Amino acid sequence: MLLLVAALGLARGQAADWPHFLGPTSDGITTETGLLSAWPSGGPKVLWKKQIGTGYSAPAIRDGRLVLFHRIKNEEIVQAFDVKTAKPLWQHSYPTRYRDPFGYNNGPRCSPLLTEKRCFTYGAEGVLHCLNVKTGKPVWQRKTSEEFQIPEAFFGVGASPVLEGDLLIVMVGGQPNSTMVAFNKDTGKTVWESVGQKTWEGKPATGWPGEPLVRWNSFEKLASYATPTLATVNGKRMLFSLTRQGLVGMNPKDGSVLFSRWFRSRVNESVNAANPVVSGNRVFCSGAYYGVGSFLLEVDGDGKSFTEVWSTNQRRKTNRRAEAALEIHWTTPILHDGHLYAFSGRNEPDSLFRCVELATGEVKWSREERWRAYSTKQPNVYGRGSAVLAEGKLFVLGEGGLLGLFEANPAKPVELGRHQVPELKYPCWAAPILSDKRLYVRSEGYLICFDIAK
Repeated sequence: MLLLVAALGLARGQAADWPHFLGPTSDGITTETGLLSAWPSGGPKVLWKKQIGTGYSAPAIRDGRLVLFHRIKNEEIVQAFDVKTAKPLWQHSYPTRYRDPFGYNNGPRCSPLLTEKRCFTYGAEGVLHCLNVKTGKPVWQRKTSEEFQIPEAFFGVGASPVLEGDLLIVMVGGQPNSTMVAFNKDTGKTVWESVGQKTWEGKPATGWPGEPLVRWNSFEKLASYATPTLATVNGKRMLFSLTRQGLVGMNPKDGSVLFSRWFRSRVNESVNAANPVVSGNRVFCSGAYYGVGSFLLEVDGDGKSFTEVWSTNQRRKTNRRAEAALEIHWTTPILHDGHLYAFSGRNEPDSLFRCVELATGEVKWSREERWRAYSTKQPNVYGRGSAVLAEGKLFVLGEGGLLGLFEANPAKPVELGRHQVPELKYPCWAAPILSDKRLYVRSEGYLICFDIAK
Protein backbone atom coordinates (compact mmCIF):
# COMPACT_ATOMS: atom_id res chain seq x y z
CA MET A 1 0.00 0.00 0.00
CA LEU A 2 2.81 2.42 0.87
CA LEU A 3 4.47 1.70 -2.47
CA LEU A 4 1.20 2.34 -4.29
CA VAL A 5 0.64 5.65 -2.51
CA ALA A 6 4.22 6.70 -3.26
CA ALA A 7 3.82 5.79 -6.91
CA LEU A 8 0.58 7.73 -7.20
CA GLY A 9 2.20 10.73 -5.54
CA LEU A 10 5.10 10.58 -7.98
CA ALA A 11 2.74 10.37 -10.95
CA ARG A 12 0.84 13.42 -9.74
CA GLY A 13 4.05 15.35 -9.19
CA GLN A 14 5.36 14.50 -12.64
CA ALA A 15 2.05 15.46 -14.25
CA ALA A 16 2.29 18.91 -12.65
CA ASP A 17 5.80 19.46 -14.00
CA TRP A 18 6.85 20.37 -17.53
CA PRO A 19 10.56 19.57 -17.26
CA HIS A 20 11.66 19.81 -20.90
CA PHE A 21 10.51 20.56 -24.44
CA LEU A 22 6.92 19.39 -25.07
CA GLY A 23 6.35 18.30 -21.51
CA PRO A 24 6.60 15.19 -19.33
CA THR A 25 6.06 12.74 -22.19
CA SER A 26 7.73 14.87 -24.90
CA ASP A 27 4.58 14.97 -27.02
CA GLY A 28 2.79 18.14 -25.90
CA ILE A 29 0.29 16.12 -23.84
CA THR A 30 -0.37 16.22 -20.09
CA THR A 31 -2.69 14.18 -17.87
CA GLU A 32 -3.79 17.20 -15.84
CA THR A 33 -7.50 17.61 -15.16
CA GLY A 34 -9.84 20.25 -13.75
CA LEU A 35 -9.14 22.79 -16.49
CA LEU A 36 -11.31 25.44 -18.10
CA SER A 37 -13.62 24.32 -20.91
CA ALA A 38 -14.18 27.85 -22.20
CA TRP A 39 -12.49 31.20 -21.79
CA PRO A 40 -14.14 33.65 -19.41
CA SER A 41 -14.96 37.14 -20.65
CA GLY A 42 -11.68 38.96 -21.14
CA GLY A 43 -9.71 35.72 -21.32
CA PRO A 44 -8.25 33.54 -18.56
CA LYS A 45 -6.98 35.26 -15.43
CA VAL A 46 -3.39 36.52 -15.55
CA LEU A 47 -1.50 35.41 -12.42
CA TRP A 48 1.71 37.19 -13.34
CA LYS A 49 3.64 38.54 -16.29
CA LYS A 50 7.24 39.56 -16.86
CA GLN A 51 9.12 41.48 -19.50
CA ILE A 52 11.88 39.23 -20.79
CA GLY A 53 14.61 39.05 -23.38
CA THR A 54 14.38 37.64 -26.87
CA GLY A 55 14.34 34.03 -28.04
CA TYR A 56 12.12 31.17 -29.20
CA SER A 57 12.87 28.88 -26.26
CA ALA A 58 9.89 27.57 -24.28
CA PRO A 59 10.39 27.56 -20.49
CA ALA A 60 10.61 24.40 -18.38
CA ILE A 61 9.17 23.69 -14.91
CA ARG A 62 10.20 21.26 -12.20
CA ASP A 63 9.91 21.21 -8.40
CA GLY A 64 8.49 24.71 -8.13
CA ARG A 65 11.05 26.35 -10.41
CA LEU A 66 10.43 27.82 -13.83
CA VAL A 67 13.60 28.11 -15.90
CA LEU A 68 13.67 30.56 -18.79
CA PHE A 69 16.39 30.71 -21.44
CA HIS A 70 16.55 34.09 -23.18
CA ARG A 71 18.90 36.77 -24.46
CA ILE A 72 19.34 40.36 -23.30
CA LYS A 73 21.77 42.50 -25.29
CA ASN A 74 24.88 40.37 -25.86
CA GLU A 75 24.27 37.72 -23.22
CA GLU A 76 22.41 34.43 -23.19
CA ILE A 77 20.76 34.12 -19.79
CA VAL A 78 19.47 31.06 -17.95
CA GLN A 79 17.13 32.35 -15.26
CA ALA A 80 15.11 30.54 -12.60
CA PHE A 81 11.93 31.91 -11.00
CA ASP A 82 9.51 30.76 -8.34
CA VAL A 83 6.78 29.26 -10.47
CA LYS A 84 3.92 30.74 -8.41
CA THR A 85 5.21 34.25 -7.72
CA ALA A 86 7.75 34.82 -10.52
CA LYS A 87 10.28 35.83 -7.86
CA PRO A 88 13.83 35.47 -9.28
CA LEU A 89 15.81 32.61 -7.71
CA TRP A 90 19.09 32.61 -9.65
CA GLN A 91 20.58 33.34 -13.03
CA HIS A 92 23.58 32.34 -15.09
CA SER A 93 24.69 34.41 -18.06
CA TYR A 94 27.48 34.30 -20.61
CA PRO A 95 28.42 36.35 -23.69
CA THR A 96 27.15 35.54 -27.17
CA ARG A 97 27.88 37.00 -30.58
CA TYR A 98 25.23 35.10 -32.50
CA ARG A 99 23.50 37.02 -35.30
CA ASP A 100 20.72 35.38 -37.29
CA PRO A 101 21.72 35.59 -40.97
CA PHE A 102 18.08 35.84 -42.10
CA GLY A 103 17.09 38.64 -39.72
CA TYR A 104 15.13 36.61 -37.17
CA ASN A 105 15.78 37.17 -33.48
CA ASN A 106 19.16 36.35 -32.01
CA GLY A 107 17.99 34.60 -28.84
CA PRO A 108 18.23 30.91 -27.92
CA ARG A 109 15.89 28.46 -29.61
CA CYS A 110 16.28 25.33 -27.44
CA SER A 111 14.27 24.70 -24.27
CA PRO A 112 15.96 23.92 -20.94
CA LEU A 113 15.96 20.32 -19.72
CA LEU A 114 15.53 19.93 -15.95
CA THR A 115 16.30 16.98 -13.69
CA GLU A 116 16.21 16.72 -9.92
CA LYS A 117 19.75 18.13 -9.69
CA ARG A 118 20.66 19.62 -13.06
CA CYS A 119 19.59 22.15 -15.67
CA PHE A 120 20.84 21.61 -19.24
CA THR A 121 20.71 24.35 -21.90
CA TYR A 122 21.88 24.54 -25.50
CA GLY A 123 22.50 28.03 -26.87
CA ALA A 124 22.13 29.46 -30.37
CA GLU A 125 25.90 29.23 -30.94
CA GLY A 126 26.08 25.63 -29.75
CA VAL A 127 27.25 26.20 -26.17
CA LEU A 128 26.00 23.27 -24.10
CA HIS A 129 25.73 23.98 -20.37
CA CYS A 130 25.06 21.85 -17.32
CA LEU A 131 24.07 23.91 -14.27
CA ASN A 132 23.13 23.13 -10.69
CA VAL A 133 19.34 23.44 -10.85
CA LYS A 134 19.11 24.79 -7.30
CA THR A 135 21.82 27.47 -7.55
CA GLY A 136 22.53 28.04 -11.23
CA LYS A 137 26.24 27.39 -10.72
CA PRO A 138 28.01 25.79 -13.71
CA VAL A 139 28.88 22.09 -13.50
CA TRP A 140 30.32 21.59 -16.98
CA GLN A 141 30.30 23.16 -20.45
CA ARG A 142 30.94 22.04 -24.04
CA LYS A 143 31.42 24.43 -26.98
CA THR A 144 30.10 22.08 -29.63
CA SER A 145 30.55 24.41 -32.62
CA GLU A 146 34.29 24.56 -31.93
CA GLU A 147 34.78 20.93 -30.95
CA PHE A 148 32.86 19.13 -33.70
CA GLN A 149 33.53 21.13 -36.91
CA ILE A 150 30.01 22.39 -37.38
CA PRO A 151 29.14 24.48 -40.46
CA GLU A 152 27.10 27.61 -39.80
CA ALA A 153 23.41 26.75 -39.56
CA PHE A 154 20.67 28.76 -41.24
CA PHE A 155 19.02 29.84 -37.98
CA GLY A 156 21.47 28.89 -35.24
CA VAL A 157 21.08 25.82 -33.04
CA GLY A 158 17.48 24.73 -32.56
CA ALA A 159 17.09 21.06 -31.53
CA SER A 160 16.69 20.67 -27.76
CA PRO A 161 18.72 17.99 -25.92
CA VAL A 162 17.03 14.81 -24.66
CA LEU A 163 17.94 12.52 -21.77
CA GLU A 164 18.16 8.72 -21.81
CA GLY A 165 19.46 7.35 -18.53
CA ASP A 166 22.90 8.86 -17.97
CA LEU A 167 23.17 10.07 -21.57
CA LEU A 168 22.42 13.62 -22.67
CA ILE A 169 21.78 13.21 -26.39
CA VAL A 170 22.26 16.26 -28.59
CA MET A 171 21.85 16.95 -32.31
CA VAL A 172 25.24 18.59 -32.78
CA GLY A 173 25.71 18.40 -36.55
CA GLY A 174 29.47 17.74 -36.49
CA GLN A 175 31.57 16.66 -39.45
CA PRO A 176 31.64 14.13 -40.92
CA ASN A 177 29.76 11.62 -38.73
CA SER A 178 28.78 13.48 -35.57
CA THR A 179 25.26 14.63 -36.33
CA MET A 180 24.22 13.04 -33.04
CA VAL A 181 26.43 13.07 -29.94
CA ALA A 182 25.80 11.60 -26.49
CA PHE A 183 27.44 13.15 -23.45
CA ASN A 184 27.66 11.78 -19.93
CA LYS A 185 25.13 13.93 -18.10
CA ASP A 186 27.27 14.16 -14.94
CA THR A 187 30.69 14.88 -16.46
CA GLY A 188 29.98 16.20 -19.96
CA LYS A 189 32.38 13.69 -21.50
CA THR A 190 31.59 12.38 -24.98
CA VAL A 191 30.20 8.83 -24.92
CA TRP A 192 29.39 8.28 -28.59
CA GLU A 193 29.18 10.12 -31.94
CA SER A 194 27.01 8.96 -34.83
CA VAL A 195 25.19 9.75 -38.11
CA GLY A 196 26.56 11.57 -41.13
CA GLN A 197 28.42 10.69 -44.31
CA LYS A 198 28.46 6.97 -43.49
CA THR A 199 24.70 7.05 -42.98
CA TRP A 200 23.70 8.77 -46.20
CA GLU A 201 26.34 8.44 -48.92
CA GLY A 202 25.20 6.08 -51.66
CA LYS A 203 21.61 5.85 -50.35
CA PRO A 204 18.67 6.87 -52.58
CA ALA A 205 17.44 10.45 -52.25
CA THR A 206 13.83 9.46 -51.66
CA GLY A 207 11.37 11.93 -53.16
CA TRP A 208 13.82 13.56 -55.55
CA PRO A 209 13.29 13.13 -59.33
CA GLY A 210 14.75 9.77 -60.27
CA GLU A 211 15.79 9.23 -56.64
CA PRO A 212 19.53 9.45 -57.36
CA LEU A 213 22.12 8.07 -54.97
CA VAL A 214 23.34 10.64 -52.46
CA ARG A 215 26.74 12.14 -53.29
CA TRP A 216 28.46 13.64 -50.27
CA ASN A 217 30.09 17.05 -50.41
CA SER A 218 33.14 17.74 -48.29
CA PHE A 219 31.32 19.89 -45.72
CA GLU A 220 27.60 19.29 -45.22
CA LYS A 221 25.09 20.88 -42.88
CA LEU A 222 23.82 17.98 -40.75
CA ALA A 223 21.72 19.31 -37.87
CA SER A 224 18.04 20.15 -38.12
CA TYR A 225 15.69 22.03 -35.82
CA ALA A 226 13.69 18.95 -34.80
CA THR A 227 14.24 17.65 -31.28
CA PRO A 228 14.88 13.87 -31.29
CA THR A 229 12.17 11.52 -30.00
CA LEU A 230 12.84 8.62 -27.62
CA ALA A 231 10.37 5.72 -27.56
CA THR A 232 9.99 2.01 -26.84
CA VAL A 233 9.19 0.23 -30.11
CA ASN A 234 8.66 -3.52 -30.33
CA GLY A 235 10.04 -3.80 -26.80
CA LYS A 236 13.28 -1.95 -27.61
CA ARG A 237 14.36 1.58 -26.74
CA MET A 238 14.90 3.65 -29.88
CA LEU A 239 15.94 7.17 -30.74
CA PHE A 240 14.33 8.83 -33.76
CA SER A 241 16.24 11.81 -35.11
CA LEU A 242 14.89 13.87 -38.01
CA THR A 243 18.18 15.37 -39.17
CA ARG A 244 18.70 17.76 -42.07
CA GLN A 245 19.07 14.78 -44.42
CA GLY A 246 16.19 12.71 -43.07
CA LEU A 247 14.97 10.31 -40.40
CA VAL A 248 17.41 8.03 -38.57
CA GLY A 249 16.36 5.23 -36.22
CA MET A 250 19.04 4.56 -33.61
CA ASN A 251 19.98 2.62 -30.51
CA PRO A 252 20.28 5.39 -27.89
CA LYS A 253 22.64 3.33 -25.73
CA ASP A 254 25.52 3.19 -28.22
CA GLY A 255 24.44 5.45 -31.10
CA SER A 256 24.34 2.65 -33.66
CA VAL A 257 22.22 3.43 -36.73
CA LEU A 258 19.42 0.93 -37.26
CA PHE A 259 17.80 2.48 -40.34
CA SER A 260 17.58 5.73 -42.27
CA ARG A 261 15.07 7.34 -44.63
CA TRP A 262 16.06 10.37 -46.76
CA PHE A 263 13.67 13.30 -46.28
CA ARG A 264 14.62 16.79 -47.35
CA SER A 265 13.88 19.37 -50.00
CA ARG A 266 16.06 19.62 -53.10
CA VAL A 267 16.47 23.33 -52.33
CA ASN A 268 19.52 23.99 -50.17
CA GLU A 269 17.84 26.77 -48.15
CA SER A 270 15.48 24.42 -46.34
CA VAL A 271 15.24 22.77 -42.93
CA ASN A 272 13.40 20.05 -41.01
CA ALA A 273 11.98 21.37 -37.75
CA ALA A 274 8.98 19.32 -36.52
CA ASN A 275 9.74 16.46 -34.12
CA PRO A 276 9.07 12.85 -35.17
CA VAL A 277 5.80 11.54 -33.68
CA VAL A 278 5.84 7.91 -32.54
CA SER A 279 2.72 5.79 -32.04
CA GLY A 280 3.32 2.13 -31.24
CA ASN A 281 5.70 0.94 -33.96
CA ARG A 282 4.85 3.77 -36.36
CA VAL A 283 6.74 7.02 -36.91
CA PHE A 284 5.34 10.17 -38.54
CA CYS A 285 7.45 13.01 -39.94
CA SER A 286 6.57 16.20 -41.81
CA GLY A 287 8.32 19.12 -43.47
CA ALA A 288 7.17 22.41 -44.97
CA TYR A 289 9.76 23.27 -47.61
CA TYR A 290 8.99 22.96 -51.31
CA GLY A 291 6.59 20.07 -51.30
CA VAL A 292 8.30 17.41 -49.16
CA GLY A 293 5.03 16.82 -47.27
CA SER A 294 4.80 13.95 -44.78
CA PHE A 295 5.28 10.23 -44.33
CA LEU A 296 4.34 7.41 -41.95
CA LEU A 297 6.66 4.45 -41.44
CA GLU A 298 6.05 1.15 -39.66
CA VAL A 299 9.19 -0.12 -37.94
CA ASP A 300 9.74 -3.86 -38.38
CA GLY A 301 10.25 -6.16 -35.40
CA ASP A 302 14.04 -6.13 -35.60
CA GLY A 303 14.08 -2.32 -35.52
CA LYS A 304 16.48 -2.30 -38.48
CA SER A 305 14.01 -1.94 -41.33
CA PHE A 306 10.65 -0.35 -42.04
CA THR A 307 7.64 -0.37 -44.29
CA GLU A 308 6.28 2.89 -45.66
CA VAL A 309 2.58 3.07 -44.79
CA TRP A 310 1.90 6.26 -46.73
CA SER A 311 3.73 9.36 -47.90
CA THR A 312 3.22 12.49 -49.97
CA ASN A 313 5.97 11.27 -52.28
CA GLN A 314 4.25 7.91 -52.81
CA ARG A 315 0.93 9.55 -53.64
CA ARG A 316 2.51 11.98 -56.09
CA LYS A 317 3.92 9.10 -58.11
CA THR A 318 0.37 8.37 -59.26
CA ASN A 319 -0.95 11.95 -59.03
CA ARG A 320 1.74 14.62 -59.19
CA ARG A 321 -0.78 17.23 -58.02
CA ALA A 322 -1.75 15.31 -54.90
CA GLU A 323 -2.04 17.64 -51.91
CA ALA A 324 0.16 16.96 -48.91
CA ALA A 325 -1.89 15.99 -45.86
CA LEU A 326 0.42 18.07 -43.69
CA GLU A 327 3.36 20.37 -44.40
CA ILE A 328 4.54 21.31 -40.93
CA HIS A 329 7.18 23.96 -40.40
CA TRP A 330 8.34 23.88 -36.77
CA THR A 331 5.36 22.97 -34.56
CA THR A 332 5.09 19.31 -33.57
CA PRO A 333 1.60 17.85 -34.15
CA ILE A 334 -0.51 16.57 -31.28
CA LEU A 335 -1.58 12.93 -31.60
CA HIS A 336 -4.89 12.10 -29.91
CA ASP A 337 -7.08 9.04 -30.47
CA GLY A 338 -5.40 8.18 -33.76
CA HIS A 339 -5.58 11.69 -35.20
CA LEU A 340 -2.96 14.39 -35.69
CA TYR A 341 -3.87 17.99 -34.91
CA ALA A 342 -1.43 20.41 -36.49
CA PHE A 343 -0.85 23.76 -38.13
CA SER A 344 0.32 23.16 -41.68
CA GLY A 345 2.20 25.64 -43.84
CA ARG A 346 5.62 27.16 -44.28
CA ASN A 347 4.75 30.87 -44.36
CA GLU A 348 2.08 33.12 -42.89
CA PRO A 349 -0.07 33.15 -46.06
CA ASP A 350 -0.48 29.37 -46.32
CA SER A 351 -1.36 28.43 -42.73
CA LEU A 352 -4.00 25.72 -42.24
CA PHE A 353 -5.24 24.14 -39.00
CA ARG A 354 -5.87 20.47 -39.78
CA CYS A 355 -6.94 17.15 -38.36
CA VAL A 356 -5.43 14.15 -40.16
CA GLU A 357 -6.02 10.45 -39.53
CA LEU A 358 -2.60 9.03 -38.73
CA ALA A 359 -3.13 5.54 -40.16
CA THR A 360 -4.27 6.73 -43.59
CA GLY A 361 -3.10 10.31 -43.99
CA GLU A 362 -6.70 11.33 -44.72
CA VAL A 363 -7.52 14.96 -43.97
CA LYS A 364 -10.59 14.93 -41.72
CA TRP A 365 -10.98 18.70 -41.64
CA SER A 366 -9.06 21.78 -42.59
CA ARG A 367 -9.52 25.35 -41.44
CA GLU A 368 -7.77 28.36 -42.94
CA GLU A 369 -5.61 30.44 -40.62
CA ARG A 370 -4.04 32.62 -43.30
CA TRP A 371 -2.96 36.20 -42.91
CA ARG A 372 -1.07 38.58 -45.11
CA ALA A 373 2.66 37.95 -45.17
CA TYR A 374 4.79 40.61 -43.47
CA SER A 375 1.68 42.55 -42.45
CA THR A 376 2.08 44.92 -39.50
CA LYS A 377 -1.59 44.43 -38.59
CA GLN A 378 -2.18 42.10 -35.64
CA PRO A 379 -3.77 38.94 -37.11
CA ASN A 380 -7.10 37.62 -35.84
CA VAL A 381 -6.06 34.09 -36.83
CA TYR A 382 -3.68 31.51 -35.38
CA GLY A 383 -1.32 31.34 -38.34
CA ARG A 384 1.25 28.62 -37.66
CA GLY A 385 0.14 28.08 -34.10
CA SER A 386 1.45 25.77 -31.37
CA ALA A 387 -0.69 23.57 -29.14
CA VAL A 388 -0.67 21.40 -26.03
CA LEU A 389 -3.34 18.86 -25.09
CA ALA A 390 -5.10 18.17 -21.79
CA GLU A 391 -8.53 16.64 -21.03
CA GLY A 392 -9.17 16.22 -24.75
CA LYS A 393 -8.76 19.97 -25.30
CA LEU A 394 -6.16 21.81 -27.34
CA PHE A 395 -4.68 24.93 -25.77
CA VAL A 396 -3.36 26.94 -28.70
CA LEU A 397 -1.03 29.91 -29.00
CA GLY A 398 -1.22 31.64 -32.36
CA GLU A 399 1.89 33.27 -33.76
CA GLY A 400 0.30 36.69 -33.32
CA GLY A 401 -0.57 36.12 -29.63
CA LEU A 402 -4.11 34.77 -30.08
CA LEU A 403 -4.86 32.33 -27.26
CA GLY A 404 -7.32 29.63 -28.30
CA LEU A 405 -9.13 26.65 -26.84
CA PHE A 406 -10.36 23.81 -29.06
CA GLU A 407 -12.02 20.46 -28.61
CA ALA A 408 -9.86 17.68 -30.06
CA ASN A 409 -12.63 16.49 -32.36
CA PRO A 410 -11.88 14.58 -35.59
CA ALA A 411 -15.34 15.32 -37.00
CA LYS A 412 -15.02 19.11 -37.13
CA PRO A 413 -13.09 22.03 -35.64
CA VAL A 414 -14.78 23.10 -32.41
CA GLU A 415 -13.42 26.36 -31.02
CA LEU A 416 -14.31 26.81 -27.34
CA GLY A 417 -12.69 30.19 -26.86
CA ARG A 418 -10.28 32.77 -28.23
CA HIS A 419 -8.56 35.71 -26.59
CA GLN A 420 -6.02 38.11 -28.01
CA VAL A 421 -3.36 38.60 -25.34
CA PRO A 422 -2.66 42.37 -25.40
CA GLU A 423 1.04 42.07 -24.56
CA LEU A 424 1.81 39.45 -27.19
CA LYS A 425 2.72 40.37 -30.73
CA TYR A 426 4.01 38.48 -33.75
CA PRO A 427 6.11 36.36 -33.68
CA CYS A 428 5.05 34.03 -30.83
CA TRP A 429 6.95 30.93 -31.91
CA ALA A 430 7.66 29.24 -28.57
CA ALA A 431 5.30 26.41 -27.67
CA PRO A 432 3.01 27.03 -24.67
CA ILE A 433 3.53 24.94 -21.53
CA LEU A 434 0.95 23.68 -19.03
CA SER A 435 1.78 22.91 -15.42
CA ASP A 436 -0.36 22.68 -12.28
CA LYS A 437 -3.41 24.24 -13.96
CA ARG A 438 -1.38 27.18 -15.22
CA LEU A 439 -0.68 27.98 -18.86
CA TYR A 440 2.57 29.78 -19.67
CA VAL A 441 3.13 31.57 -22.96
CA ARG A 442 5.94 33.76 -24.23
CA SER A 443 6.74 36.12 -27.05
CA GLU A 444 9.95 37.96 -27.85
CA GLY A 445 9.20 40.39 -25.04
CA TYR A 446 6.86 38.85 -22.44
CA LEU A 447 6.35 35.73 -20.36
CA ILE A 448 2.78 35.40 -19.04
CA CYS A 449 1.22 32.92 -16.60
CA PHE A 450 -2.54 32.25 -16.87
CA ASP A 451 -4.79 30.48 -14.38
CA ILE A 452 -6.76 27.89 -16.36
CA ALA A 453 -8.24 25.96 -13.40
CA LYS A 454 -12.00 25.45 -13.42
